[in-house]
Amino acid sequence: MSVKFLKPCIKVSTVLSFLLFFQSAFAQYDFSSVDKKLDSYKKELGGNIVALIYKNNKVIYDKKLGDFDKKTVAPIASCSKWLTAAMVMTLVDEGKISLDDKVSKYLPIFAKYGKGYITIRHCLSHQTGIEQERTNLIGILQRRKYASLEEEVNDLASKKEIEYNPGTGFHYGSAGLNIAARVCEVVTRKSFNQLMIEKIFRPLGMRSTTFQNENYSLAPNPSGGARSNAEEYMNFLVMILNKGVFNGKRILSENAIAEMQKEENTLDMVKYTPKAGEGYTYGLGEWIMEKDAGGKATVVASPGLFGTWPMVDNCRGYACIFFVKTLLGSEQKRNIYIDLKKEIDDQIPSNCK
Repeated sequence: MSVKFLKPCIKVSTVLSFLLFFQSAFAQYDFSSVDKKLDSYKKELGGNIVALIYKNNKVIYDKKLGDFDKKTVAPIASCSKWLTAAMVMTLVDEGKISLDDKVSKYLPIFAKYGKGYITIRHCLSHQTGIEQERTNLIGILQRRKYASLEEEVNDLASKKEIEYNPGTGFHYGSAGLNIAARVCEVVTRKSFNQLMIEKIFRPLGMRSTTFQNENYSLAPNPSGGARSNAEEYMNFLVMILNKGVFNGKRILSENAIAEMQKEENTLDMVKYTPKAGEGYTYGLGEWIMEKDAGGKATVVASPGLFGTWPMVDNCRGYACIFFVKTLLGSEQKRNIYIDLKKEIDDQIPSNCK
């Protein structure tokens, strides 16, 4: 070979080597078994499903079934709680509130009606002690129509009894998150919807996500009233996975992420938990699905209970979401998503000991 052609050959070989390397990198995951599982569960999941997996700064799996895609906006039910808790934590980061502040510091009506010991931490971890209905699809659809979040929270303070001392029991529901959201309104003198846009949605590029009720005369529901899509909710999960950072911008402090993922209850404290949460403990706005020997959360989630399931696996370094188009009316989908996660985990090894 002449010297004239040697350098071009070397360049071509180098390029081919890089291409082979990247081809190998992208081909390291085989999610064909996830494809098959999703296909087999299509009917049970309502026929319209989007599944996304994010790892190493990119989406490594993108699957859609039915008349649905990752930009389709749909109700996300209790997945809303994770978003609301994150917004509350931005105010904690700013020093405007403390997790252990008593709610009555900002909402005196709680002290007036014997609920002065409830803290913001109790609200985000479902430990207020306030009586409330069990979470079910009918209850969500028939939720009382309030004109404002203030009206709803005042009703909780004045008309609901205390069933157990705050911090001594866990009852999964809507009361706590909605009280915490109202505290944020009072502290900032801004509406809940405005706070969500400023603190979470705009910084995360979640332009289609909203808590705004389709009937503008009705109050938002911080614990279960958001609408989003798979692509935008994944932005939120990426921020959680990256310990508060999204696209190089810090949204929450590392300490805020750690607080949200810290176990706040024990299983013997449970007064009520939905089927989807049985056997799991809770942090702030999120379930702790798995933890290490030291009790540190390794897998966290905030499932919609009636369909959509977002998860972050800290040990394997990935975030995923199974997003469905409609509320399914069943809490038994948990086993399906656990099964799907096992297939993912078979392809992505854990970095935890």
